[in-house]
Amino acid sequence: QVQLVESGGGLVQAGGSLRLSCAASGGTFSSYPIGWFRQTPGKDRDFVAGISWNGGVIKYANSVKGRFTISRDNAKNTAYLQMNNLKSDDTAVYYCAASNGLVTASDGYHTWGQGTQVTVSS
Repeated sequence: QVQLVESGGGLVQAGGSLRLSCAASGGTFSSYPIGWFRQTPGKDRDFVAGISWNGGVIKYANSVKGRFTISRDNAKNTAYLQMNNLKSDDTAVYYCAASNGLVTASDGYHTWGQGTQVTVSS
């Protein structure tokens, strides 16, 4: 079973950038589509971006299109989320997750990382 660990979160000013990483171990990372989600206290976990197993299909939430870029390096068992032009509304805990199909619903993902906090100050 694959295990996922996120890193790269932190505090950044509005307009700044961060790159999140999702490192996989213990399974066949290249078999799984990967999604990034985010969650704020008291709210559901929202889809941010997703990428198919080979990077051929990519999906973004409308709120991040043109600002965020998802990618993956199967040789390094790692997925990335490049976040540019960050806004205060992007403040959340960000999670990566693995699924058996590229979907936007969180219940379609079977393996989750522990999350990494992103805080954008205005």
